This record gives sequence, structure tokens and C-alpha cells, in this order.
Amino acid sequence: MASQLTIARTSDNDVKQRQVIIKLDGERFAVLTYGETVTRAVEPGTHLLLFNNTWTKKKVEFHVEEGETANFQVTNRAGMLTWWMVAALGAGPMYLTVERVPAATASS
Repeated sequence: MASQLTIARTSDNDVKQRQVIIKLDGERFAVLTYGETVTRAVEPGTHLLLFNNTWTKKKVEFHVEEGETANFQVTNRAGMLTWWMVAALGAGPMYLTVERVPAATASS
């Protein structure tokens, strides 16, 4: 039975701006905008995810067993000065939160 990786960008706390580029073990995996979820088969074992919203990068190492689905929630969030910088400069930093979540909450 194959293992799977599911990454959702569906959190109510997401600022709903900027795309998140995701690489799995150095290979392009997906580009998520707010509201999207992607699922793909992966080999069992330890893997490295790299998340990049062009302001911030986040690395997450995870292990998935044979037949298991690894579920992650990625959230693009604003910092304390983000909206001030957006108003003054037209752009501001967005930060990433990545959490491994149980299957029942992965897409909520």
C-alpha cells in the first residue's frame, strides 16, 4: 500500500495573499494559493519539505510509514508590521506556519 502526503492551505488564519511554493526532497511538489489542497503518493520513509512564500522559507523533515498519510497545514500569516509596510511600501513580509495535523483536521 502506498503512502501519501497531503498539504492544505485552508486555515482561517491565513492572510490569503501570496503563493506558497513547496518542494519535496528537492523536487517541485506544488504551488498553493489560499483554499487549495494537494495530495500525492510518496515513498515510505523520511522526507524533507521546503516551503517558500518568496519572503520566508521553512524546512520540515517528516517520516511516513507504509500506507500512512502525512497531513500538513501551511498558513501564510502577517507579522506585527506587515500591514503598515504594505500600506507604506506596497509590500510587506508574510511568515509561514507549517503544522503536521491529524487526518480529520487536515482540510478544515
